[in-house]
Amino acid sequence: MATATYPPPPPYYRLYKDYLQNPKSAPEPPPPIEGTYVCFGGNYTTDDVLPSLEEQGVRQLYPKGPNIDFKKELRSLNRELQLHILELADVLVERPSQYARRVEEISLIFKNLHHLLNSLRPHQARATLIHILELQIQRRKQALEDIKRRREEAQRLLKESLGTLDG
Repeated sequence: MATATYPPPPPYYRLYKDYLQNPKSAPEPPPPIEGTYVCFGGNYTTDDVLPSLEEQGVRQLYPKGPNIDFKKELRSLNRELQLHILELADVLVERPSQYARRVEEISLIFKNLHHLLNSLRPHQARATLIHILELQIQRRKQALEDIKRRREEAQRLLKESLGTLDG
């Protein structure tokens, strides 16, 4: 019984057999997937939308609407979290049987904090991209200045060498 070290190539390699002679003979790549699709049994979507807390079955602790003061709400939730953690410590000492409700409240606060932070991700991505592009522009300007300086230095050296040869 003989076995192959590598499996045979997939049958669609024949579509590229004339590629070296005529690169346009290869088929076009498939169009990008839009909408929903199934991958390994899971349904996915190409729409990058953060689901609301209500869609996830979680009570929202901060105000709804497009004009949310993220800084204020994050600070408020953080203070509330600290208070609930202190209360949890007190409950664990005084009434250990009632800790489950406090843990659920802390979990709710964490979910709200997490959702608020995730809603800031697009802004963070834009700011990071702007910063990277500004750094690239700055490096290119520095490289251009360096090239100009070296060119002027080379021209000066050429003039000096021509003056030395003529004189």
